[in-house]
Amino acid sequence: MVVRRIVIRSVACALSAVVLLASPPLVAADSKQRVAVKYPSQSAAQTPARKYASDNPNNVELTAAGVLNLKSATALVVGLDDGQTIYAKNTQGITPIASITKLMTAMVVLDAGLPLEETITIARADLNFGKRSNSRLGVGTGLTRRDMLRVALMSSENRAAASLARAYPGGAEAFIAAMNRKAVELGMWNTRFADATGLSSENVSTAEDLVKMVKSAYEYSLIREFTTAPAHEVETATGRNLKFRNSNGLVKNPAWEIGLSKTGYISEAGRCLVLQARIAARPVVIVLLDSWGKYTRIGDANRIKKWIESHTGRKPVG
Repeated sequence: MVVRRIVIRSVACALSAVVLLASPPLVAADSKQRVAVKYPSQSAAQTPARKYASDNPNNVELTAAGVLNLKSATALVVGLDDGQTIYAKNTQGITPIASITKLMTAMVVLDAGLPLEETITIARADLNFGKRSNSRLGVGTGLTRRDMLRVALMSSENRAAASLARAYPGGAEAFIAAMNRKAVELGMWNTRFADATGLSSENVSTAEDLVKMVKSAYEYSLIREFTTAPAHEVETATGRNLKFRNSNGLVKNPAWEIGLSKTGYISEAGRCLVLQARIAARPVVIVLLDSWGKYTRIGDANRIKKWIESHTGRKPVG
């Protein structure tokens, strides 16, 4: 009897297994249902970004909401003529401005009316031992004040800027005082200068103040000329020729119409860029501060240009 019961139970289990195998797979059906819910939700989340990218002929990098996606910590775009804010990001902070400083340096030099053809010689006092900054102007190199100003603006030569301040009536201390007075005159209330080169992290400002400085600097024809020249060769007092290049490669780009440009970098400030340009037939001032990558500020400037063009539907006038 015991053996018979075991045989009967074995047959019953086998029949049950056959029935289960022939039945619809409930677990698989449930799993399939979950997948059907999961994938549409992912697709819906991605759709806005894909849709905006396909609708944007200029391929501007934007968020899913269509907002301009810049990498610089601070960005401000303002109309040159009307002062209208076109774009703003984190513009309230006071931050080091690095060699953007040299725009103020140039204005103070030109305001003083000092002879531009007078030769200035690089002295040991013009060297900065606190920052590792490269320079092609060794101690004893003599250039005219005009060429010192040119290379300070165009290729951000720190020793040239320092020599301009030292050769100012009253020396570097009087020069820095004049820089701060000029800042007050321009209404740059959150700006302070501690040196003429920008190597000091105590040179600080805000994006709004820098717009004021760019607008003022744009009124000087020599600043416009020197900051937008792609390259220039100077002859030293000893007859040596030195070729300098613009620190902003955008000035060589035919797609850009730049009227003023200045780059800056120290570790405390990050990569910085200010420029005046005509975009979509409109003159604008762009301020980019604390960009984290070597080429990010240039990329951001291009993103801004394409973004403005895509919103106006017009290209810059050639």
